[in-house]
Amino acid sequence: MTLRILKPVCTLFLYICAATATVAQQIPTSEPQPGTIIGTVLDSTGAAVPQARVVLKGRNEGDVRWFVTQQTGFFRFDTVKAGIPYRITVSAKGFADWNSNDITLAPGQYFMASAIELKVATAQVTVTVVPSEQIAVEQLKAQKQQRIVGVIPNFYVVYEHNAAPLTPKMKFDLAFRFLVDPVTFAGFGLNAGFYQLGGYPSYDQNLKGFGQRLGATFVGGYTNILVGDAILPSLLHQDPRYFYQGTGTTSSRLKHALSSPFIGRGDNGQPQINFSSLGGDLASSALAETYHPGSNRGPGLVFGNFAIGTGERIVSAVLQEFVLRKLTPSAKK
Repeated sequence: MTLRILKPVCTLFLYICAATATVAQQIPTSEPQPGTIIGTVLDSTGAAVPQARVVLKGRNEGDVRWFVTQQTGFFRFDTVKAGIPYRITVSAKGFADWNSNDITLAPGQYFMASAIELKVATAQVTVTVVPSEQIAVEQLKAQKQQRIVGVIPNFYVVYEHNAAPLTPKMKFDLAFRFLVDPVTFAGFGLNAGFYQLGGYPSYDQNLKGFGQRLGATFVGGYTNILVGDAILPSLLHQDPRYFYQGTGTTSSRLKHALSSPFIGRGDNGQPQINFSSLGGDLASSALAETYHPGSNRGPGLVFGNFAIGTGERIVSAVLQEFVLRKLTPSAKK
């Protein structure tokens, strides 16, 4: 009789123990109560910064939240885990980024992030100083490629509005480059041919006379270029090139072209009397006359040829200003 009573009691005890263990497993371990972080983003004057991006980041890679402030600059992060270090980063257009130190909340703590003051971003400007001579070298290299219809040298025209001045070495280099160009030789020969047809100077109208005219042409041309475009510009610190205007009214451009043989540019960029151009024309006329027959000599002829040379410069400048740039492919780049 005793065994029959004991067995049901033991069975009931075992059921109670199992149920108690199951309930105990289902009761979760209590976690620390999360906290809240608030703050206001201001600039150096104390004004609120709207549209600032506030990022809250924990130690774990995925524990990141962000907030964009409105007109008041206010932000708020709820349910922030307690006991974990967080950092706040604030960024806004036109301001340098702001970073906080580690913030670790106690359970249920209400934390106010203070002293969030954004400073205006410092602009970083990199200035590369290039020597004027180096700029002139690059510009001169481009000028040596300038050819009318891709053939005739057009080296003595500047299309850069702020061209760097040439050194004396560059002036001589440009003059020699023009003198040794095959098209320059051909031009001298063509000029001598016109003189042959016109019977000027009064040499014989035969091959010998053509050779004499060709020699006089070379002497005059070489003297003009060396003296007017290299020697005098170096001594007087003047630029031998024609500076293309290209803008403004037609009358202003025409005035610029017509005055160029008389008013040039100094190496300092200022307008000056063009002694180099005028001196080159005069020296060329005087030296070429020494090769002429006696009947083609005299001060009148010297100054007459000087006037012709200056007139040719005027015509050339007008053509440069209104026509030849369109015919110079490299000048369009």
